[in-house]
Amino acid sequence: MLPLSARQDDAKARASRELPPVMPMASSFASAKGLVPPEPSLTIALSASRGDAQARASLNLEPTLALPASLADAQARASLVSKAGLGAVKPATSSRVSQHDTTPLAGSVNGWGLSTWTPSPSPLGNARFADVVQLSPVASGQEVLGPGSRGEGIRAVQGALLEMGFALHGGADGQFGPQTVRALRNFQVHASRTLPGVKVTGALDAATLKALDSLAPAPGARGQSRGIPPAIYEGQPVRVIVALREHRTFLYDAEGRLVDIFPNASGTQATPTRAGLKVVRSRLDQAAAEAAGARLWNDKHVFGTRILDLSWADGRHSAEELHGTNAPALLGMDVSHGCIRHSNEAIIVLHDALSAGDRVAIVEHVNDPHLGAAAPVPVS
Repeated sequence: MLPLSARQDDAKARASRELPPVMPMASSFASAKGLVPPEPSLTIALSASRGDAQARASLNLEPTLALPASLADAQARASLVSKAGLGAVKPATSSRVSQHDTTPLAGSVNGWGLSTWTPSPSPLGNARFADVVQLSPVASGQEVLGPGSRGEGIRAVQGALLEMGFALHGGADGQFGPQTVRALRNFQVHASRTLPGVKVTGALDAATLKALDSLAPAPGARGQSRGIPPAIYEGQPVRVIVALREHRTFLYDAEGRLVDIFPNASGTQATPTRAGLKVVRSRLDQAAAEAAGARLWNDKHVFGTRILDLSWADGRHSAEELHGTNAPALLGMDVSHGCIRHSNEAIIVLHDALSAGDRVAIVEHVNDPHLGAAAPVPVS
């Protein structure tokens, strides 16, 4: 590919030496890793001027679609495609293409086919996002991604949400669908408590992406880089914090260090999960959980593979449990009768980590004033 600064006479000089056209660059990191085969897409070149396009024609280079620098340039390139036919434009797998392979949103600044955006140094610092071309115009406020978008940027965001414990059934597939909207909304609920610029929309805008950039763990790590709630409720150590509004469950070890974060589903508006300090009253293994499901709901799988029965900290029965589920696609939502559902894999980890008498704090948000606070002094 000719440099952006090439002049027409330089192009002719190159032609006289019969230099072959430069092949597209290697595919993106995610494609190179073999996570998902790259979808065929059209090579995108950045052209400096109409003269450059004409110089390329004189070299008999195969035409490529471009992000035009001007209307004249776009028209020049259109004429190339018109003469050669669309069939002459070969698919490529460059990272630049796959990361820009998005369906434009209503309300976005520019659809990718007519964008005047040109790459610039990324304002993103997290290695998950810094080199993902699709995310640069989002970070700069020029584009907003939402349902229908697809590409390596979406996959990078999905991967971060999964590692932070947000529900995303189906995994990081690079497709911005309903599950991604839900996960992103739950993240926005979390981030908006401390970052006022973040709005709960379910779309990926600049404020949301920069919050993810700041809070997501480094590549290869799970959890969250900062903003973890303290494992203390009214001065008492807890092993679990359930954050209802963002649908996440935080597990801590006996010393108060974060072990992992899991997605959950909580009670509906009609049957809400009640906030407060609770304790594990009993632990039920898979056989007992299946027996309870068959007895109460005529479905032995409804409670998943484990149950942790809860009572209030003062000993009163709460009629609420931490348990598994036979409907993992509903995690991240308010759908239960008051219990806190988890994936069957997560509830096994929680069951094995906890003992009867361990405290569980259930809060609306991670900045609940009871977390980390000293216990109130009783009034005599």
